[in-house]
Amino acid sequence: MYAGKKMPARGWVFGLFLVVFGLGAVSAALAQANVAADAPLAVVGGETITEQDLQFAAEDLGTEVDNIPAAERRGFLLGVLIDMKVMAQAARAANMDETEVYLRRRTYLEERALRRAYFEQVIAGSISQEEMEAVYDTMVAGFEPQELIRASHILVATEQDAIAVLEEIRAGRPFEELAREKSADSSGQNGGDLGFFGRGQMVPPFEAAAFALEAGEVSEPVESQFGWHLIRLEERSVSTPPAIAQLIPQIRQQLVFEKFDSIVATLREGAKIEILDPNLQEDDTASTDPGTGG
Repeated sequence: MYAGKKMPARGWVFGLFLVVFGLGAVSAALAQANVAADAPLAVVGGETITEQDLQFAAEDLGTEVDNIPAAERRGFLLGVLIDMKVMAQAARAANMDETEVYLRRRTYLEERALRRAYFEQVIAGSISQEEMEAVYDTMVAGFEPQELIRASHILVATEQDAIAVLEEIRAGRPFEELAREKSADSSGQNGGDLGFFGRGQMVPPFEAAAFALEAGEVSEPVESQFGWHLIRLEERSVSTPPAIAQLIPQIRQQLVFEKFDSIVATLREGAKIEILDPNLQEDDTASTDPGTGG
C-alpha cells in the first residue's frame, strides 16, 4: 500500500470532504451521457429544474443516495428537488426570505458552495497525471520481488486418512477429484487450489513442505493445527509491483490530502483570525470543519 504522510489531527476533516464530495463519484454515477447541465427536467411554479440541479442534490445528499436503487435515484432526486421548490416558493410567499435567520443561513450556504468550488478546482483539480506517476515511480523503485508459489491441498482429519488418499493419488486418481470428494477445507470445491501465496502467509509446517516441492510433486502427509494435508505444488512465480491503475485512486487521494493540508494552512496563516469567546479555544481537529453538507 502507498505509505504517504501521516494525516495530522484535522485529517478527519479531509475525510469528510471525501465522503461529502466523493471526489465526484456520486454525481458521476448519476450523470447521463450527452445530457447538458442546463437541460430542463421539470418546471415547478414557473421555475425550471435542470440536470445540474440534479447533480447538486446528489452531492448534497452524499452517501444517502446509495440507499436508493440505482434505477430509481434520478427519480428520487427529482422528487427531492420538487419538494424543495414548492416549500421554497411557499416560504418566499410568507416573506421568510427576509428574516435575519434566513439571511445568515444564506451567507453560510454561499460560503459552503464557494468552499466546495475552491476544493474541487484549486485543490483536487490541481493534481496532475505527472504527479501521480512520479509517486508511483518512487513506490515501485523500492519494490523487492518475493518468491510466490501456487499450491493445492487436501485436508483430512488423521494421518491414516491422509495416507489412504495419497495411495489413491499414486494409483492414478486425479488430485482435484479427491480434493472435491474428501477435503475438509472449502478449497476442495475448487480442486484444492489455494492460488498464489508467499512466505509467511501459511502456517509454518504447511509453508515449509509446500516451498520444498517441485512443480507437480505431491507431498507426504503434513500435520498442522488444522489436520493433515497433502500438498501439490502447481507452479512457482515471483511477485510484481501492482499496476499503476490499481494504485492511482489511493495515490490521488493522498496527494489531494497533502495539497488540502498545505493550502488551507497557508490560507489560515494569511488570515486575521480572532476567537472572541474564551471558552472556544480552537484546536486543529475543528479548525477547518467543512460540515457534512454540499
